Amino acid sequence: MRNQYLLALLSAFLLWLGWPPVPYSSPILLIAFLPLLIAVENIIRNQTYIKKGKKIFFTAGLTAVLWNTASIYWVYNSISAVMPWYIAIFISLIPFLLGSLLMALAFRLYYQMRKKVSIILSLFGLMAFWISYEYLHQSWDLAFPWMTLGNGFSNFHQLIQWYEFTGVYGGTVWIWLSNILIFLLFLNKKEMNILAKPRTITIMLALLLLIPSSYSVIRYMTYEEHINPSQIVTVQPNIDPFGKFGHISPEEQLQTLMQLSKSVAKPNTEFFIWPETALSLRGDFDEEDFRSTSTFDSLINFLNDYKNGNILSGIESYRLYNDKRTSTAREVGPNLYKDNFNAATLVDVSSKLQFYHKSKLVPGVEQMPFGTAINFLKPLFSAFGGTTGGYGKQDKPSVFYSQSGIGAAPVICYESIWGNYVAQYIQQGAQFIAIITNDGWWGNTSGKDQHLDYAKLRAIENRRWVARSANTGISGFINQRGDIIQKTDWWVPAALTQEINLSEEMTIYTKNGDILAYLGLLGALLATLTFFKKSKTSNFIK
Repeated sequence: MRNQYLLALLSAFLLWLGWPPVPYSSPILLIAFLPLLIAVENIIRNQTYIKKGKKIFFTAGLTAVLWNTASIYWVYNSISAVMPWYIAIFISLIPFLLGSLLMALAFRLYYQMRKKVSIILSLFGLMAFWISYEYLHQSWDLAFPWMTLGNGFSNFHQLIQWYEFTGVYGGTVWIWLSNILIFLLFLNKKEMNILAKPRTITIMLALLLLIPSSYSVIRYMTYEEHINPSQIVTVQPNIDPFGKFGHISPEEQLQTLMQLSKSVAKPNTEFFIWPETALSLRGDFDEEDFRSTSTFDSLINFLNDYKNGNILSGIESYRLYNDKRTSTAREVGPNLYKDNFNAATLVDVSSKLQFYHKSKLVPGVEQMPFGTAINFLKPLFSAFGGTTGGYGKQDKPSVFYSQSGIGAAPVICYESIWGNYVAQYIQQGAQFIAIITNDGWWGNTSGKDQHLDYAKLRAIENRRWVARSANTGISGFINQRGDIIQKTDWWVPAALTQEINLSEEMTIYTKNGDILAYLGLLGALLATLTFFKKSKTSNFIK
């Protein structure tokens, strides 16, 4: 088994090397699973091994744990910033180990399928099981789709302009098909009996690599945006997240935001984008009473200098109810319940005030996974601002509309890694994407860079500009091809202004979402049916 573990380590290294933020390294992902596939095949074919399923599970798990931990080590930083270290370690197990467990399970199911059908069908089953894992890990209460394989090409976006048709699941399929075909060539070279000719496999591999890449490069070089300009400002106040509710008063923070905005604003500026939780108050803002606050008065006074100006900002808010109308509302008095929100608001000089409540909440930090099923863990999460019941949320995205009719997608932090969710904003009329985030909790780690890279995927999938405001960085503007046109440095106060092009066109992906994921689920269901076939040991060498 020692050699098999070494092969698993090699796959983990290749997957890490091909992952963002290492620039232009993602083509490595097209071969990264080859060592692991060889290791699994060696286990299957070794006549002396017992409990092969267990060995395959742990071999694949080794690759998955090392790759995940090396790529998202920064998760612990973000959680330990707001919770005791021992609780942070516990919650960090969700991305570190849970995703790895599901990845390893896909290989274990592949082995089960190998006992029933040919190697080629089993390999396609493996791809379907993997896609199913990715879909599950973006859909349930423990969702963390950061490591979806298609995200890997965010560091080489010139090669995946076709995400406007498929989204990131197209990248997952591309990576797996390439690895499968290369693996079949390897088996042929080793004179292992498989039901495919080397020449056929070689032609298929060449077409698989050349057609998407060539189309993408041509599309990238010839893509032209429809001219529909709008002047946008994005602000990076660089408020130390550890001092936000300490030595830096809310009034000082607001002054910083307005001064930075004014430093680059033009008279025709239409949107000022401020980061997640930029508007804060000890005790949060009551949404029903927000207009009567001095903060709101300051915002209106600021906008008086900008005829068509709007402030799109993160805000910590709450609503009060006279009954427990949501599962997250907490009793704060007799017949009085309170829902806290990590929210966004759009403020303009009219009487209209718009709010959006973050929907994709961080498991264990912003929401209690599985609702009341694990209420006994509530004390563990009380360190996060007292929100032991979790933040309130809304079920669907909603678009902010300015007085002039411009639609903006208010995407808060973690939500930006859900391609299908962001596409729903566009379906509702969003003409550009505003990502507001606070990546300061992560420190100067690769997490902030990965988060920025992933925003390029949302631009390509929907052919929309992205205006990104991050409290401590990295803020910037991304065009419809996924190019970062401007960006700030890390941990400095800054503001940027950019004339972007609004768009009303909808891509095939925007209209149809993650169709490939649904096909993967169907494939996994069909693959599972083979488990009930009578075993044929000869299939191990087919």
